[in-house]
Amino acid sequence: MPHSPSRPSRAARARRLLWAALALAAALAPAARAQSEAGQELSAIGQRWLDKTLAQTQGGALPLRMEVSVGALDPRLRLAPCARVEPYLPAGARLWGRTRLGLRCMDGPTRWNVFLPITVKAFGPAWVLAGNVASGEVLSEADAVEAEVDWAAEPAAIVANPQAWVGLIATRPLAAGQALRQNMVRAPDLFKAGSPVRVVVQGPGYAVTSSGQAMSAGAQGQNVRVRMANGRIVAGIVLEDGTVEAAL
Repeated sequence: MPHSPSRPSRAARARRLLWAALALAAALAPAARAQSEAGQELSAIGQRWLDKTLAQTQGGALPLRMEVSVGALDPRLRLAPCARVEPYLPAGARLWGRTRLGLRCMDGPTRWNVFLPITVKAFGPAWVLAGNVASGEVLSEADAVEAEVDWAAEPAAIVANPQAWVGLIATRPLAAGQALRQNMVRAPDLFKAGSPVRVVVQGPGYAVTSSGQAMSAGAQGQNVRVRMANGRIVAGIVLEDGTVEAAL
């Protein structure tokens, strides 16, 4: 009776699989290394463009100290070689906070377009809360101290001038260490809902003053609606003295 060949042992099969995996890794290593180096070069191109652009835009009445950090491309990208790469800012993007920088191939066998994640910081003077502030509390000069902060850390604009926040009301609970921003404060109400208000109606070449009843509370600069004596409802902007300026 013929002798059947013995099956390879489990250890032998494991060794063969290991050698196959090592061979595949060795074959792929040069391509992976080349792709990694290409990604690093693209990041360097983006960094140089950003440094130059930010250096040209710094200055003004309130100069800010700009810093930018460039992220990495998706390692799964496989880009064709390119002799000239052009950095650009995508439509709607700006060099502020977390954003992105476009890189497009202008001279290569295959045109491609990719985006680098970037973070732009803008350090400058601001007012930082010295302690916690409750929602609805009126801010005083003692509530904040001046410090350098990253203006671009949040979308809302910084309130840099103390005259722009002293006497305003906190729109929500605020914590010590927060930099004051425009969405954190509001002007105090000049009248309450149901209060009588003076209304100035502006038209082409004329202005008529009348009175009405406020349909909601109103602060300077807010849009409010007012019910006039004849029942008509008009909309207008609250002026500094509490008058509502409406336009027909």
